[in-house]
Amino acid sequence: MNKDSAIGVFDSGVGGLTTVKELAELLPNENIIYLGDTARVPYGTRSRATIAEYARQDIAFLQEHDVKMILVACGTISSAMMYEPIFDGVSVSHSGVVKPTAIAAYKATKNNRIGVLGTSATVKSKSFENAIKAIDSDVEVTAKACPMFVPLVENGYTSRDCLPTKLIAEEYLEIMKKNEVDTLILGCTHFPHLSEIIGDIMGEGVTLISSGAELAKFALFELSRLDLFSSRHEIGTRELYCTDSVELFTENAATFLGKDNMAIINKCTLKI
Repeated sequence: MNKDSAIGVFDSGVGGLTTVKELAELLPNENIIYLGDTARVPYGTRSRATIAEYARQDIAFLQEHDVKMILVACGTISSAMMYEPIFDGVSVSHSGVVKPTAIAAYKATKNNRIGVLGTSATVKSKSFENAIKAIDSDVEVTAKACPMFVPLVENGYTSRDCLPTKLIAEEYLEIMKKNEVDTLILGCTHFPHLSEIIGDIMGEGVTLISSGAELAKFALFELSRLDLFSSRHEIGTRELYCTDSVELFTENAATFLGKDNMAIINKCTLKI
């Protein structure tokens, strides 16, 4: 396998740019190819079979670009991976967000009460809950579906003082405060873009765990284990693809990545 091949990352929309930003900081010499399937976002309201089929198409696209690793920067798809053979026939190293994030949350909790925020499909699958319980069955897990968060992020309603988002977040987080969770998993890579709002509501005593950041840490560990670090000494390239409006995607990417991390952005078409 070519050490200088890119790391492939995909998500249903812009949320996975959380992982891209973390990767760029942890592994600055690596090339990164990102696919955001913005034409079909959100995935979280789809059936498991549909999610799996979309994921296979996303994976096939990245494989066309000769990647050495594929990261599923999407809680919904990562949850579906537990039940669907999404990576059958894929030889490169790959991971979703569920297991790395569950481990990080377990290490962070002090009162053994962990909350999970996710899409409807993620929460219904109980993927994070099962992963945490596999580590320690005594941990109390509170999960809450937050279907409005993804469209809010995709349309830029992310600022700390955004009243509509704050009101929706307060309703979603009520159960987390009631159950006194001290660690809260942001189980969709869109959700860290709302971390200021969520953090303000939950208070300083609650640790937020970004699934996108934990996936990037996994990539660092895995590349080291497999001896696949790039041999280049210069900063790697960041090539971003979306399946719908380049203009909207570019605007959101600039907000989430910062202008210094901006990259080549192209529109692609997936077989539907």
